[in-house]
Amino acid sequence: MIDQARLGQLLSPFGIALAEQQARNLLIYLDLLLHWNQRINLTAIRRPEECVTRHFGESLYLAKWVSLSGRLLDVGSGAGFPGLALKLAAPELAVTLLEPVAKKRAFLKEVARACELDRVEVRGERLRVFLRLSPLPRFDLVTARAVGELEELAKDSARCLAPGGRLCLWLSHRQASALTRQALGFTWDPPLDLPLGRERQILVGRKTPAGL
Repeated sequence: MIDQARLGQLLSPFGIALAEQQARNLLIYLDLLLHWNQRINLTAIRRPEECVTRHFGESLYLAKWVSLSGRLLDVGSGAGFPGLALKLAAPELAVTLLEPVAKKRAFLKEVARACELDRVEVRGERLRVFLRLSPLPRFDLVTARAVGELEELAKDSARCLAPGGRLCLWLSHRQASALTRQALGFTWDPPLDLPLGRERQILVGRKTPAGL
């Protein structure tokens, strides 16, 4: 089992230093992920060390570059990456997790309960259905990792982002290159190469006034 010292070593390539309580919560989350993954398909990654680097490290890397405050909407949360992992790094965030699979929603709720995380809402709608809410909530951040139809996702995300809000996508170099050739209501920052991830990046776009 990974202890806090080993956790720090695994996260060091990402430049992440967690407070003691944050590290404890991450280890609780990791233990639940490995346990639940024996019964439902949460991740194809089985080794604890790789779970830390690929899931937690790559999710938390965003915190080095983007201020995590206000309200965050995570699209297609799955096992909670990146949205619920980012909540560990920024406890003040209000996080809404969209996950259509009931068993995965149960897992997300159990992690939030076990880690005593408040201001976490787990919902079953897909984004297009969520956007029908009236009034439609406005978010400061929208995040998504390893999802498809990125052009449509960007257009839909612009509808629920507050002015100046940011869309943060975990994707491949090829996907980032294709997406940044289109405005889609965003001004795109240069993609962030993920440590230890040869072909993986984070792409951050700021909503433009035209995207309102």
